Amino acid sequence: MSTTADPVKRSRELVEQLKRSQIFQDYEQAFRDTTGLPINLRPIEAFDLPHHKDPNENPFCALMAKSNHSCSACLQLQKRVEEEAQLEPKTLKCFAGLCDSAVPIRVGENLVAFLQTGQVLLSKPDTKVFAATTKQLLKFGTDIDLKKLEEAYFQSRVLNRRQYESILRLLSIFAQHLSSLSNDLSVRESHAEAPSIVRARAFITERHAEDLALEQVAKSVNMSAFYFCKMFKKSTGMTFTDYLARVRVEKVKNLLLNPHKRISEAAFEAGFQSLSQFNRVFRRIAGEAPTDYRSRIHRGIELA
Repeated sequence: MSTTADPVKRSRELVEQLKRSQIFQDYEQAFRDTTGLPINLRPIEAFDLPHHKDPNENPFCALMAKSNHSCSACLQLQKRVEEEAQLEPKTLKCFAGLCDSAVPIRVGENLVAFLQTGQVLLSKPDTKVFAATTKQLLKFGTDIDLKKLEEAYFQSRVLNRRQYESILRLLSIFAQHLSSLSNDLSVRESHAEAPSIVRARAFITERHAEDLALEQVAKSVNMSAFYFCKMFKKSTGMTFTDYLARVRVEKVKNLLLNPHKRISEAAFEAGFQSLSQFNRVFRRIAGEAPTDYRSRIHRGIELA
């Protein structure tokens, strides 16, 4: 993935590109229709209200957003959620008992964006909880119609923990797809590719599971190995060896979304020739061990 001197600016640009992609727009609509929850793709350090004016925004949260004091409390929660979701999905509760969750999108060691959802209760609305919320709002000095607020609060979407964890699992899987797309966008944006390099990349993608040699790829695009090395590095910013390793690691990541696939099986299926090589390369590219990656993807989401 290409680098930038300003990761925040790069994240914002990347999020705009991802939001224009058909895969994100299709998933966004399907997620809203299926779950009834809001969804947002956000750049890093974007400490605004993530679901404000979303078609599925919780009416209670919409009313709260109109008050400066309660809005400030929500923004502080967003900051905490993003700070704690750097490496794995994180869910926190606001003072009113509503949950909000962030799922990180990472490319290698770099955090590039978040998928967020929430504004949901994990137990039925309770009069005691609402009374405590009202007390807190009065401390804030919030000027808000408490009657309307109470009606909105008791209309909040309620899910059990298992349902909500399943929804977050779907977001985690989609985050992996967006991670791959982010990597492709970055490489394409930074390096204009000659047709021969485009063909070489396609050849690598198709044959990465084989014991693929540089000479074999160079021959497929009618180049000498020396000239191919030079052109490939200039176009992609990576050596052939590093590029092939990244393709194989992305393949392993996708295979490991299947909880029944053994890590060793995924490694050999992706084209790695030994487990020691695979473990070393995966850690270097993904920023964590394969076992840590698998447990992070498949373990239940920790709820505060």
